[in-house]
Amino acid sequence: MIYLQLFLSFLKIGIFCFGGGYAMLSLIQDKVVNQHGWLTISEFADIVAVSQMTPGPIAINTATYVGYTAAGGNVLGSVMATLALILPSVVMMTIVSRFFIKYGKNEIVQGVFKGIRPVVVGLIASAVLVMATPENFADYRSYLLFSAAFLAAYFYRVHPILLMVLGGLAGFLMY
Repeated sequence: MIYLQLFLSFLKIGIFCFGGGYAMLSLIQDKVVNQHGWLTISEFADIVAVSQMTPGPIAINTATYVGYTAAGGNVLGSVMATLALILPSVVMMTIVSRFFIKYGKNEIVQGVFKGIRPVVVGLIASAVLVMATPENFADYRSYLLFSAAFLAAYFYRVHPILLMVLGGLAGFLMY
């Protein structure tokens, strides 16, 4: 039963969420923490951090971990969640690619994409706000680390992996 729940939950996320992995995080969090209770908000925050550090798309890494955990440490849970999450994208991208190659220069198609872009930014901003919880911002040091990471990434283009290593080191020393 858990495998079917995982498959259907992540299939819905894969079908209805646009904008990439970060845009999916708020929907994944709602499903796995609020609706099913497979993870606590603290566990979810931890896996988002781990998913960011590991190779591959963050949503797929998160789905893989959630599937494994929800299925009691069974790899089949990972397979079901991951497959369900990517299946709609594979189908849609195959269709959209053919369509875009044929009609990509059309004014109507260009207009549609101009409307979608700001919505995607809004979805990513929503994922940021979902992660801005007391568990992630325990005290002033958390805000300092957040600010330093944001400034380093945005203004100085410091590589995300280096920022995570430095964040882990800072957390070790500060806490």
